[in-house]
Amino acid sequence: HPPPVATDKEEQRRLLEYRPDQPQSPKVLRIAIIGAPNAGKSTLSNQLLGRKVFPVSKKVHTTRCKAQGVITHEDTQLIILDTPGLTNPLKAKRHNLDEAMLTDPWDSMKHADLVLVLVDVSDHWTRNSLSKEVLKCLSQFPHIPSVLVLNKVDILKKKFLLLEIATDLTEGIVNGKKLEVKSTLKQDSRSSAKPSLHVTRTSPPESKVPGSPFGQEKNQAQEGSGLDKSSDVGGAGTGEAQGPKHHEPEDLKDVKGWPHFQEIFMLAALHGEEVDTLKRYLLMQAKPGPWEFHSDVLTSQSPQEICNNIIREKVLEYLPLEVPYGVTQVMEIWEEGECGELLIMQSLLVPRESHKRMLIGRGGKVISRIAREAGQDLMNAFLCDVRLKLKVEVK
Repeated sequence: HPPPVATDKEEQRRLLEYRPDQPQSPKVLRIAIIGAPNAGKSTLSNQLLGRKVFPVSKKVHTTRCKAQGVITHEDTQLIILDTPGLTNPLKAKRHNLDEAMLTDPWDSMKHADLVLVLVDVSDHWTRNSLSKEVLKCLSQFPHIPSVLVLNKVDILKKKFLLLEIATDLTEGIVNGKKLEVKSTLKQDSRSSAKPSLHVTRTSPPESKVPGSPFGQEKNQAQEGSGLDKSSDVGGAGTGEAQGPKHHEPEDLKDVKGWPHFQEIFMLAALHGEEVDTLKRYLLMQAKPGPWEFHSDVLTSQSPQEICNNIIREKVLEYLPLEVPYGVTQVMEIWEEGECGELLIMQSLLVPRESHKRMLIGRGGKVISRIAREAGQDLMNAFLCDVRLKLKVEVK
């Protein structure tokens, strides 16, 4: 079971400063998860960690800053860099986002050993091409191995579309091999309500990535993903051997996909479907190196940051349009009660009386629901009883 987050700020700070309890032969992997806003990066991070420490909402830009999650398994430590969705200055201004939203994903890339590019396949407007910001990010760091993760596959009714999407997003090349789509799978996908999609835990077969969990599962892999890597492309071998070229931004104008992904994963992060397969793959990609954190650390965030983020998530969820982006949070009380429970009181400041009415809701329904759901999530993060009170005031 993953460790809980400390409820005391000082205790969490001390934990982060502890010298890591290094095993005999430690291994480590730093993972940057990038993608368009709302692709499901925080949901995937929470599922990989096994405890909710990152905020999640259907609204864009729920994650405001870069935070780290830590998975310690036997002799291996995975450090997840949960980053804000890649955005541009115009959108950042519209949502009142600070400068960090534009720079944090780039900083994460600089420190990553592996990049997970997350794509929401349920969004038919964006699923067939990587966003310009994602392509720009990949082309700036072509030496860092990257993996394509197709998320929300459970929402896609026509499963055969996954093959088309995968081909578009990879330019038809994975790990230096050409993808070939099997036509038989297309027919199966139309007729079957749920084709063997849960077997698509595979990347394409015959993978050359060291330690790939799919090397021995060739038949199952072909049946599951319907993607077949054959014929070396231009003798490139693995995308790593020759190494992808550094692209200039103007080269990316007509580019839709990235032909240097080492693997493709298909999953449904919200329900945890196939997340374990991805996690096993990540553990196998770790390289020898010292741990960065003590094994009791789950996240680099302070307990107050987790609390603010989770309350903000609920405010985003239950207020319409741009209204929640104008809410300011002020922590009034954070203390331990007589029975060891955590007592939290927070004020939510809004710019207008009409916003106050919206946030409270008829008969106090909205604010009560926010407090109840946020309290449940905080109990899950801290593994203790939490009593949360929220007040709403006009600034």
